[in-house]
Amino acid sequence: MAFPAAFIDELVARNPVDEVVGQYVQLKRSGANYFGLCPFHGEKTASFSVNPGKQMYYCFGCHKGGGVINFIMDIEGLSYPDAVRFLAKRVNLEVPDDEQYQSQYKEQERLWKLCKDAAKYYHDMLKSDAGKAARAYLVKRGLDWATVVKFGIGFAPDDFHALLPAMERKGYTRQELIAANLAAVSQKNSQNVYDRFRNRIMFPQIDLRGNVIGFAGRALDKEAKAKYINPTETLIFSKRKFLYAMNLAKKSKRPYIILCEGPMDAIACHQFGFDCAVASQGTALTEDQVNIISKYTDRVIMTYDNDAAGQNATQRAIQMFGRAGVQVKILQLHDAKDADEFLHKFGADPFDVLIQGSENQADYRLLSLQKQFDLSKDDQRVEFTAKAAELISTFSSAVEREIYADRAAKAAGISRDAMLLEATKAYKKRSSREKRKQEREDLSPATTTLPEDRHLRAEYANTRSARAEEEVVGLALLDPSLLDLAPELSGSVFSVRFLGKAYDALLALHRQGLRVSLAALQDFTPEESARLSAVSQRFDRIADERAFTDCVAVILEESGKKTASNTDADLLTVAKEMLKNKGYGGN
Repeated sequence: MAFPAAFIDELVARNPVDEVVGQYVQLKRSGANYFGLCPFHGEKTASFSVNPGKQMYYCFGCHKGGGVINFIMDIEGLSYPDAVRFLAKRVNLEVPDDEQYQSQYKEQERLWKLCKDAAKYYHDMLKSDAGKAARAYLVKRGLDWATVVKFGIGFAPDDFHALLPAMERKGYTRQELIAANLAAVSQKNSQNVYDRFRNRIMFPQIDLRGNVIGFAGRALDKEAKAKYINPTETLIFSKRKFLYAMNLAKKSKRPYIILCEGPMDAIACHQFGFDCAVASQGTALTEDQVNIISKYTDRVIMTYDNDAAGQNATQRAIQMFGRAGVQVKILQLHDAKDADEFLHKFGADPFDVLIQGSENQADYRLLSLQKQFDLSKDDQRVEFTAKAAELISTFSSAVEREIYADRAAKAAGISRDAMLLEATKAYKKRSSREKRKQEREDLSPATTTLPEDRHLRAEYANTRSARAEEEVVGLALLDPSLLDLAPELSGSVFSVRFLGKAYDALLALHRQGLRVSLAALQDFTPEESARLSAVSQRFDRIADERAFTDCVAVILEESGKKTASNTDADLLTVAKEMLKNKGYGGN
């Protein structure tokens, strides 16, 4: 059961796509459209388009697109019904009561409320007599009380049944506590449910909207099996999309973000006045986290630990930030293992001096490469030269390539001209490969016009009909009155299933006298919505009746061929069966 079409029509009308998108993306008007940096992938040039007239968005870079509901699904990570509820709540619109879609949004709201109450409980426990040792630990770590309050830090008592009964008294069920990863079930006795966090400093995980979505716990007991218990995936928490303290850092006036490895590093930065610090909570930085950061800044100062894992993670992060158009500098800490230790040892001013003098990513990568070789040996100098040339070839600026070729030459003990020659050869090879790749794409229009998603591409077996079907849908979105020209056409004869489904949906809206728009279409996957958005984007001109009717004719012709082919196949099957029954067919 879908939402009533009239309700979706009202919902879309009350949530203009440019207003909703504008709350997440900085948009600038250009003609009839708005443009901004895509929130779904990193980019330097704005290729993200919002068309208020068509009530749709489309990115020419990553090809995501759709209506306002699809945008909320993508940006907030919600299902279709929950995105509808999100937008309805935004404009105080009552959602029709249907059982099928009373799904996870209410459950999410319940878990957000539970986690908020749990955070308050843990914080109260920290202030109580039971939290005396925990408070002493925080003082020992150099945290002042204002910082503790700012981050909502709390304490989980050393008791298997402390939080559980406290939350049950507030009306939460054990299943909800388990779903939020606040409670666990005993492996020996399924009836035994107990607190997951015990005798731990508690760090609430707060999302960009201010919701508490999970907890990390640091053990006070030195004998504890796990020093840290990190939050795990739940209905409201996704590690790959979360950055600790991003809810605070996004408000900073500093022109950069400091990326730390752990929460204590980020907390220390904030306490010492660097309110732009966030933590990835581990070295495995994700593309989602990079994209979140790129929405707020184009400069990142990385301060991961200096061990092997930290260095490898830094190298990976540099490449991801590069693809997102974010400039990276590396903070090299001396006489301290991390930012937390450095700040408490030396203070804010020396830390700021380090930030101002932090290495750019090119320096860091070249130095890291140099450390891998013994440059007193000729064979290793040769190998280093080749690797350095390959690295330098990735720098887009000729000036930058020349500067770092000079530095690599000095490290290898060879002439600057020789190093620059190798780097230039590597750059030309790289450029040539990229040019050939682009030429192949340009000479293969059939492959570039097909959907990128392989599941959708599989439906485009009949490219002649598929092209006509896309044009019919695109023109119908441009001018719904064209639908009256093809009373004999229905989505059932389309070769591409989702295009036929879209056509039928548009036709139904038109016949009901409702607004025909991409945003009003329901029950399409994100990939299907993006393709429909791309199709609509191609048709931004005066509607052509002749083109529409010609495409309808092509669709009906191709459908007729398929029907005839199927009929011939059916007749052949019948004939074979008759021969077999008469004893002529063998096995």
